[in-house]
Amino acid sequence: MLAYQIYTLKFNLGLITQSQIVTLLVIVTVFFGVLLLLGVRKSYLLKKENERLDEMNRKIAEEEEKPYKDFTEGHMYGDN
Repeated sequence: MLAYQIYTLKFNLGLITQSQIVTLLVIVTVFFGVLLLLGVRKSYLLKKENERLDEMNRKIAEEEEKPYKDFTEGHMYGDN
């Protein structure tokens, strides 16, 4: 019995305990969970920015497609 207790004590002192493994796994899981959430947030923000830029491009294209309006036909230029 004494030999078993000495072996168990030596085994526990030499290796990582189960609670240390669980703690390490929790820390790693939280770390990668935070990275995942930051990545999802960044993806959402980039998608929103891309939609805003697409809308801006559409408005610029519509402005370019409008026919030219001659602004000199007003009463200020005497072209009545």
